[in-house]
Amino acid sequence: MKMTSKTLVGALLATTMMASPLLAAGMHPSTGEALADDQSFTYRLLDEHSSVDPQIVEDTSGADIVRDLFEGLYNQDAAGNLVPGVALSHTTNEAKDVYTFTLRDNAKWSNGDAVTAGDFVYGWRRLLDPATASPYAWFGELMSIEGASAVLAGEADPSTLGVSAVDDHTLEVKLTASLPYFALMTTHGSTFPTHQATVEAHGDKWTAPENIVSNGAYVLTEHVPSERSVRERNPMYWNNDATILETITSLVINDENVALTRYLAGELDKTEVPAGQYPKLNAEYPNQAHSNPRLCNYYYTFNMSGNGNPAFDDVRVREALSLAVDRSVITDAVLQGGQFQAYTFTPGLTAGFVTPDVPSASMTQAERDAKAMELMAEAGYGKDNPLKFDMLYNTSEGHKKIAIAMSQMWKQKLGAEAVLANQEWKTFLETRGNQDFELARGAWCGDYNEASTFLDLLDSGSGYNDGKFNSARVDELLMMAKTSDDTQPLYTEIEQIIANEIPVIPVYHYTRVMMLQEDVKGWPFENIEQNVYSKDLYVVAE
Repeated sequence: MKMTSKTLVGALLATTMMASPLLAAGMHPSTGEALADDQSFTYRLLDEHSSVDPQIVEDTSGADIVRDLFEGLYNQDAAGNLVPGVALSHTTNEAKDVYTFTLRDNAKWSNGDAVTAGDFVYGWRRLLDPATASPYAWFGELMSIEGASAVLAGEADPSTLGVSAVDDHTLEVKLTASLPYFALMTTHGSTFPTHQATVEAHGDKWTAPENIVSNGAYVLTEHVPSERSVRERNPMYWNNDATILETITSLVINDENVALTRYLAGELDKTEVPAGQYPKLNAEYPNQAHSNPRLCNYYYTFNMSGNGNPAFDDVRVREALSLAVDRSVITDAVLQGGQFQAYTFTPGLTAGFVTPDVPSASMTQAERDAKAMELMAEAGYGKDNPLKFDMLYNTSEGHKKIAIAMSQMWKQKLGAEAVLANQEWKTFLETRGNQDFELARGAWCGDYNEASTFLDLLDSGSGYNDGKFNSARVDELLMMAKTSDDTQPLYTEIEQIIANEIPVIPVYHYTRVMMLQEDVKGWPFENIEQNVYSKDLYVVAE
């Protein structure tokens, strides 16, 4: 076993491993498989994650780490179903606008303090407190928590939020209306508890390895920005006896081809498949190359804030650029990983969602191209008066290939000139969030499995409406959907508005295309949200 003797975690690992007879004997307690002596897992990240603060993190790579370090009310199993986390169960009142969660009495923070309902109250108030400046503050409002809008607007104190600790093990949440998928939203990192004393003692340094106090299956023992992050087992975790992996290490490797080389050399247990290489790798390593649907979309967003390219104020230009993108070239020639062509913003695999008919989806590419040229000419652009604009994406070889392919399509078909630019992840987020762009890459992975997790990005008040698209009707439909027993007609109309007004160019819907060493087991392939919990992974003996 790999252990770090410098940490409390390392000092206690030997005793905690003896808690389960099967684990002590080197056997998986459920499957009976022989376990490897080295229970470590190392994987590649494209960029430095945004944070490991549950109320601050805003990217999927950071969210994966937060899911190891902290635990919310509920977790997900390998199929994406809710399973107990800190909460054992919940009940609702008859109107279903009050949720009462019963918390386990054996949950502890990594310093030994008990995890209480008050820790959730503190975390949720902190999420919505304008002083926190959480990029996910809008998510608390989206959850329909009573008082959230007023707190977020700075019109009410966070203590007025409709979240209260009835006692140490009972959390009560009051909603402004019945929200049928509310419990699903509690698996999101922004709803995880935070340790108030630690935050108050260390301020914005509270997540440093030497300061952090967390309640998940792992603790943070090392973090070298833009290089590596290490998590080790938390002996205080309530289910530590069933945790098998000892150490998880994430390495920042910007070049996906370098990462693949290091994976094939045995330095990594998981990495992403570079664009276009899945067929070859699947043929050579059929038990290591994986492509599974993932609840994410990939799109480009127009800056409609007034600071963008004036040409994009013309819907004909936006529609022409969208129509001229041959999605089949992106999915089948550039990516080659089973991705799905996107003509709607919401992925078709989203639970309870039926993909509506939009005109462009039923057209041939030749028909789309002809329509695009017609619209561009009507808008006054062509090869004699070419449209020119900036196209921004975050640094990645895959994103670069897609941007080049799209820009070539526009050049050849419409005479348009896209000037490509890339930025490192955190700079890119800031640039896009400040509307300092003309056309920028976007991608979203569902925070929960319901269509609103995607469509709410186009609400005029959304914190991630980076293009500042503003439609009173979309806002109205989204509000109606929160309390509707039949959301499909509402979501269909929103998708039709998107198809007509083109605030974004949907390009494809994701698959997770990765290489995973054969001896790593427990990966949740059937969970389309791909919420991975390292506590459920293990390494078998060869």
